[in-house]
Amino acid sequence: MVEGLQSPVPVAGRLPVVLQDDDFLQRFTGALDDMLAPVYLTLDSLACYFDPQLAPDDFLEWLCGWVGIEPDQTWSTQRRRDIVARAAAVHRWRGTARGVAEAVGLVVDGEVEVKDSGGSAWSPAPGGNLPGSATPSMTVVVRASGPVDRSRVERVIAAVKAAHVPHTLEVQEVGK
Repeated sequence: MVEGLQSPVPVAGRLPVVLQDDDFLQRFTGALDDMLAPVYLTLDSLACYFDPQLAPDDFLEWLCGWVGIEPDQTWSTQRRRDIVARAAAVHRWRGTARGVAEAVGLVVDGEVEVKDSGGSAWSPAPGGNLPGSATPSMTVVVRASGPVDRSRVERVIAAVKAAHVPHTLEVQEVGK
């Protein structure tokens, strides 16, 4: 119950007219209104719980888990909100170089570049040399403007890259 919260749909107003003058029923339904008012308030604002920019701070933690983000306790609340908001778009590109770059970009301050060995390739001439390499590989270069938790970045890369592609991580500190 929330002190002073009024129900948007009072039960007493829905009683038959004959019963609306009964003092006992007015008090009884008033207690129901006090109990149901927070439920109505929650249901009326349910969409706000799923918007990362509007969600309460404690619910934001749940949203992080829902979109597969392991929150860092050093992140500000606003940074968490921004990361959760961008996470859905990152999932669309999962398994691609762009997806890896965007996912790593969520957890580091700085520029991220992903170099991969290729993918599918073709040659305009029969029997010509194919671009890229036959062995899949990926190099993730992070030009960080702040501290980088390598183990966290490694976990992010492993979670979003194609499972069969080995990767290496290069961290370059810039701007110090």
